[in-house]
Amino acid sequence: MSIEREELISFCNHVLKPQDFKDYGPNGLQIEGKKAIQNIAFAVSATLDSIEQAIEKRAHALIVHHGLFWNFHGVRTLTGPFGRRIFNLVRHQINLFGYHLPLDAHPEIGNAKSLGDQIGLKDTSPFGDYKGCPTGIKGHLIKPMKAKDLQKSLESAIDHDVLLSSPGPEMTIKTIGIITGGANSDWKRSADEGLDAYITGEMSEYDWHESKEAGVHMFAGGHHATEKFGIQALQQKVQKSFPEVDCFFIDSDNPA
Repeated sequence: MSIEREELISFCNHVLKPQDFKDYGPNGLQIEGKKAIQNIAFAVSATLDSIEQAIEKRAHALIVHHGLFWNFHGVRTLTGPFGRRIFNLVRHQINLFGYHLPLDAHPEIGNAKSLGDQIGLKDTSPFGDYKGCPTGIKGHLIKPMKAKDLQKSLESAIDHDVLLSSPGPEMTIKTIGIITGGANSDWKRSADEGLDAYITGEMSEYDWHESKEAGVHMFAGGHHATEKFGIQALQQKVQKSFPEVDCFFIDSDNPA
């Protein structure tokens, strides 16, 4: 049993609404492969490792959060690591789909919402802004907790070390803004909106100092680790809608 590539494109467009976002690169089908799709692999990023695992498991499509084409890279030659990724996908006729901001900000299955669900965030609403598009969510903890306890809760949820820059680890946190991945500078949005804390993937040297000096508890749990939940939630939604295809997740050994 299989589905047509166009069916998958239509489904993802309906769920994620990529047309509503001004992103850092193209969302949707990035490399065209086989028309008929029986096996779909899901991963955070289109790395050589995830592509090779997709090939090994005979996937006809690979759906990722981080695709291969970004505006900030400009024109690129098909050489080196980039070329090897492209050639492997093309040689094995694997469709590559990438969904960046639409998967970050989705109010039900997005990276931020899915991570918020893991720690008990309620009454969530859009948070963050990139060219008029939301990039995450904000909300209230069902059960307020101390900053140091939230750090432990996050580490358990994402199975990854979490950096905490805090004005006081014993202070109680009630409200949180979340933008996963590399949105380290957006802790300022939490400060501007009067939120107690901010959760993301990365933290710079100056964020460490400035966030706690501004009174915001900032948590950074790794770019990859904070962005696994959205693509897995999309996988579950695709599998439920297309039970005739086989969907599987490819994880990555990436501490960053």
